[in-house]
Amino acid sequence: LNGKRLGDLQLRRLHGINITRLNRSGLDLVANPGLTLQVGDKLTVVGSEAGIAKVEEILGNSMKRLNEPNLITIFIGIALGILLGSLPITFPGIPQPVKLGLAGGPLIIAILISRFGYHYKLVTYTTLSANLMLREIGITLFLACVGISAGDGFVDTIVDKGGLAWIGYGFIITVVPLLIIGCIGRYFYKINYFTLMGLIAGSTTDPPALAYSNATVGNDVPAVGYATVYPISMFLRVLTAQLLILIFYA
Repeated sequence: LNGKRLGDLQLRRLHGINITRLNRSGLDLVANPGLTLQVGDKLTVVGSEAGIAKVEEILGNSMKRLNEPNLITIFIGIALGILLGSLPITFPGIPQPVKLGLAGGPLIIAILISRFGYHYKLVTYTTLSANLMLREIGITLFLACVGISAGDGFVDTIVDKGGLAWIGYGFIITVVPLLIIGCIGRYFYKINYFTLMGLIAGSTTDPPALAYSNATVGNDVPAVGYATVYPISMFLRVLTAQLLILIFYA
């Protein structure tokens, strides 16, 4: 069943039941015929007792199996991502190769495993607690690395090297595009506020902003908008910065 679309099972026609909700990694999704099933999905089924029993034989109903963490695929993806990120990519007319790095490589591999992993029996499901643990460790390490790298010479840069001006420039460059994106998304595309919070956080590839959004609204709706734009934003961020440096300073 891993990788099959919900509508292909024809559960309503064959067994007279309705699937009202699908929970994936703690996030509730609207059940629709085009939704692709993954290992670990929890489905809410409404129907007769006999129909539910038949569906249980097809989908399974064992919580014990789902409580066992499955981290092998995750660490395989991280290892492959590091290898991919270290490979040089050559562009015509640019003297130096470009690399995806430790951010872009694992991201690309994660997308590929999520999309095609079921063809090769790669199970990406893990328990919610393990998922949250990896997520929080990642955010903590990210913030720690940023603080360590920025702390050296921070005061000297602010006081003697025009750091306040650079902070002002960075504030304008960061905030103005986000305000424009927010207004367009809200008033032209009618995106709800919760999803828009995640979209804005994802457009800046900002995990702390996502954590703040989830904590503020009390649900995982911002994560949907975040996941929609984060991959392309991170990919462009990694490549564009290197390309600009090589083009203008090569």
